[in-house]
Amino acid sequence: MRHRSLLIMTTAITAGALTLSACGSRDDKNDSGGKDSKTTVVIGVDAPLTGSLSALGQGIKNSVDLAAKIANKNNEVDGVTFKVKSFDDQAVPSSGKANATSMVDDEDILGAVGPLNSGVAQSMQGVFDRGDLAQVSPANTNPALSQGDDWASGKKSRPFKTYFRTATTDIIQGRFAAQYYYKDAKKRKVFVIDDKQAYGNGLATIFAEEFKRLGGKVVGRDHLTVKETDFSGIANKVKSSGADSVYFGGQYPEGGLLSDQVKQAGAQVPIMGGDGIYDPAFIKASGTNNDGDLATSVGYPVEQLDSAKTFVKNYADQHYKDPYAAYGGYSYDAGWAIIQAVKAVVEDNDGKLPDDARAKITEALGKVSFDGVTGKVSFDQYGDTTNKQLTVYKVTKGAWKSVKSETFKD
Repeated sequence: MRHRSLLIMTTAITAGALTLSACGSRDDKNDSGGKDSKTTVVIGVDAPLTGSLSALGQGIKNSVDLAAKIANKNNEVDGVTFKVKSFDDQAVPSSGKANATSMVDDEDILGAVGPLNSGVAQSMQGVFDRGDLAQVSPANTNPALSQGDDWASGKKSRPFKTYFRTATTDIIQGRFAAQYYYKDAKKRKVFVIDDKQAYGNGLATIFAEEFKRLGGKVVGRDHLTVKETDFSGIANKVKSSGADSVYFGGQYPEGGLLSDQVKQAGAQVPIMGGDGIYDPAFIKASGTNNDGDLATSVGYPVEQLDSAKTFVKNYADQHYKDPYAAYGGYSYDAGWAIIQAVKAVVEDNDGKLPDDARAKITEALGKVSFDGVTGKVSFDQYGDTTNKQLTVYKVTKGAWKSVKSETFKD
């Protein structure tokens, strides 16, 4: 959750309403459409805006909206006005694919931010690639999205040139979590659970492999089903396994209930998960005190970053109904990356957008580099972020508190 350019860092925004719909490709400052006319560039946003993950999705949408407002206020790209058009995927892959098709069909949309879920991203990537429409996810962590299905064997190959992300991958996050559990928390016997989704299963697998490599033991492995609520069978397995800890690959709706039921079964052990459970809703979902539970999240705590102070203030000034949540900073940075790519393309084309703007923007994204909310924002040859900062959070007195932040090194 972070984002910003050096110019943004020093500029405050006044609260004001801007239309978030895309309508037409010209935004005339006067009725005659003279020299003050501006070209409208629309940034599409795909996220779960309703449903159980809407707390995260609304933060993504609002943060991109803020980036567009900042860009317009500062006249970041001469001759261009930015607008945002949002699409609700409800965390469902088929909805994400339909949204991607709608964005590709809308010629005013020249870049997209999202989605939240790796599984949804898998359904969208091919559509975006065929339409030459760049997407920048603020939250996807599945390595295969950028490095191909054979990444684990060392055969990395970028599947889609249009795919980028501002969040680091589970290769980093899963290993970081295992190292914290083993080296810092001194855990030796872990029970690993996942939700059978692309994100959850991938993260849990990477964690388990690293935990075993360090010398720990995986005393059990099980799976739960998304949207179910009774995990007592798994909880009893955890209790009987003698595990001193649990690792869960999944999201906060199931994670909070799992934590609750593991403790009710008599296993007074911490549950750790990835950024999918790092949300206040994880704590609220549990009826039992879950102090001591842990989560990793990509990046450093936004509130503790000097680079994010302006973002936090500006977001508050807008009086959005929902908080920026776990991915706000990454979403702002994703939107700002698209804005910077548009800026580079316009400057290279005598102050106007070329006919092949989408392809040119995709190319420019690979060269983007700026100081953002989350730190230095740039992308490697796979479209992955070069920022490998991570943080461990612990539930303390009913709230998430950061306990360790570091830049991960292989």
